Amino acid sequence: MPEPQLSVRSARARELAHSLAKRERRTIAEVVERALEEYSAHQTGRAPAAEFYRELNRQFATDVDLEQLIQASREPHAGAVL
Repeated sequence: MPEPQLSVRSARARELAHSLAKRERRTIAEVVERALEEYSAHQTGRAPAAEFYRELNRQFATDVDLEQLIQASREPHAGAVL
């Protein structure tokens, strides 16, 4: 099945896409997709997921022993009242 195509009428945009693809050793489609994703994230004020989780980890990184928390809160059930 043929790939979808995007037509760009700007010679400058075409040159940039080709040079970036060559330098990054990626396809032009990958370069354009990544650029558009970055632009979209920048315009909406949202960070890419990897950056978001990296920052979240940096700000709130604490080791939590979940097993200990679960065991500390466990209480045996009294059973059904008959």
